[in-house]
Amino acid sequence: MQWLPFSIIFLGVLSLYCAASADNSGIKKMKMQFATGPLLKFQIWVFEEYMQVLYQRYPDIRIEGENYLPQPLYRHVASFLSMFKLALIGLIIIGKDPFAFCGMQAPGIWVWGQENKIYACMMVFFFSNMIENQCMSTGAFEITLNDVPVWSKLESGHLPSMQQLVQILENEMKMNVPMDTLPHHRS
Repeated sequence: MQWLPFSIIFLGVLSLYCAASADNSGIKKMKMQFATGPLLKFQIWVFEEYMQVLYQRYPDIRIEGENYLPQPLYRHVASFLSMFKLALIGLIIIGKDPFAFCGMQAPGIWVWGQENKIYACMMVFFFSNMIENQCMSTGAFEITLNDVPVWSKLESGHLPSMQQLVQILENEMKMNVPMDTLPHHRS
């Protein structure tokens, strides 16, 4: 009876620790570089269409895709829900009544869950995953060229068309050409 509040606190602290240790936004990862051109980074879940067109147009460019991390609070909530989901499913399967430990009467949904364990576990699993995915979703489509932002869906509110993206990259590439590669004019 006394272990239940401590175990809930332990799960909460453990999930916050796991989420905080997974936050490596300030740490640069060492990455293999297969191309020598500039680095174009997409922060979106799916970028295959853009990648294929840009590889055809700029064969020397390195294109990387990664997920755009949500705010830390949402990551912590999602991590806590993940741990809570597993604990709740475990309690349903084992058949322990956490409300009895607290001296409370079990609500009707808990009684139903004990009578229909498979359905209850599936409902907890899918409902929790739905909330976790909503917490981790950002709707971002952020593009950087050599770590300089060139497009942000979070700021503009929409995805760039392929023509817009190519035009933006053309302009950025022209402005970022090293001085030693420009032709010299002698007067």
